[in-house]
Amino acid sequence: MGLQDLTPQLRTRLSRVERAVGVFVTLATLLLLGGFLYYFYHTAERKGWFKTKIEYNTGLNNAAGLKEGDPVKLMGFTVGTLTRIEANDPGDVYYGVTVFFRIIEPYYGYIWRDSKVRVAPADFLGKRSLEIIKGYDGAATVIDKDKKAILVLDGEAVKRKSEEIKATWPARAAAVSAENPGFNPHAVQTELELQLEGELNRAIKANPGSFYANQANAKPYWIEPLESPALTERLETLVSGVEGALPNILNLTNQLAAVLANAAQATENLDSLLTSARPLLTNLTTITGNIRDPQGSLGEWLIPTNLNQQLIRTLKTADATLANTDTNLTSVVTNLNRTLENLANVTSNLNAQVQANSNILSNVSEAVVHSDELMQGLKRHWLLRSAFKTNKTDKAGPPTIFRSPKDRD
Repeated sequence: MGLQDLTPQLRTRLSRVERAVGVFVTLATLLLLGGFLYYFYHTAERKGWFKTKIEYNTGLNNAAGLKEGDPVKLMGFTVGTLTRIEANDPGDVYYGVTVFFRIIEPYYGYIWRDSKVRVAPADFLGKRSLEIIKGYDGAATVIDKDKKAILVLDGEAVKRKSEEIKATWPARAAAVSAENPGFNPHAVQTELELQLEGELNRAIKANPGSFYANQANAKPYWIEPLESPALTERLETLVSGVEGALPNILNLTNQLAAVLANAAQATENLDSLLTSARPLLTNLTTITGNIRDPQGSLGEWLIPTNLNQQLIRTLKTADATLANTDTNLTSVVTNLNRTLENLANVTSNLNAQVQANSNILSNVSEAVVHSDELMQGLKRHWLLRSAFKTNKTDKAGPPTIFRSPKDRD
């Protein structure tokens, strides 16, 4: 049925449905394009497509385990990508291949003139990876000038400046040797190399315009490598070492077998020696038994029989003497105890009499006083006075009174 056969109401509804479907398809298309653009932007940002990249290179003896697209590490972060690997000229005596890699912004700011590229095994299957060692001294390899011009250190300019400084080395070495006749030439060379680094770094920092070039015109900056052999080479070296050591190991096992045979023979000889020494051990056991026995040969040798009998008699006499002494001491102590008991009885009787006659001391004192009065009375009696005459010398004169001359006047 054609569209013209539809009623106006149906045609109006159909046009509305078509319009809604068109809007839905348009929105779905816009969402799909937005998701694709977001994925593209996120991927580009993650891989650094919109960031500034600086080209570097290094030299290696062997590129085994490396391939284009491998990540480049710095301080544990992925900071760039290995771009290409080229073989050097056959006449190059230092390195066999040149490896080029790019470092994205802002990680090239950590790479200075003293930075190194470490090539180390990444797994046990022979794969290797590049890792840049952060710089600490010297001059930076890249200068970001006002976010507009990216300047890269020109290796050729640095090389020319190094050659200019090295041209002055003979004169410097002669001057140092003249000042220090006993100075080691090797030490002079080392000192000159240190001076070269210092002068070159100062020259780069003082006049960067002579050593830096715009990124568009600059060549890749070369970094000194620190290459370690691939794991396969290490394993091959290890296997070669083991193969070379196998003959020595076999000789060692033969020597061990000979030593074990000698040890077995020595044990047999020791067994026979022990068998022959059994009578000696038996005699030694008998001797030690006699020595331990108090009645044995050692005891008889130390204390003879006559001395033993004298000692026994002496001990018996001493025992009897001690017994008598004990008896005498017991009797003396008993008599002393009786004497003390009698003395205690006397003192107790005296104490009892004193307590029974409490006035005995006062009576004695009065008797003494009355006796003294009686004697004084007898002295004063006219009949007995002459019996108690005193010598004139015994009479004491009046005391002499001493006066001062002032009192005399």
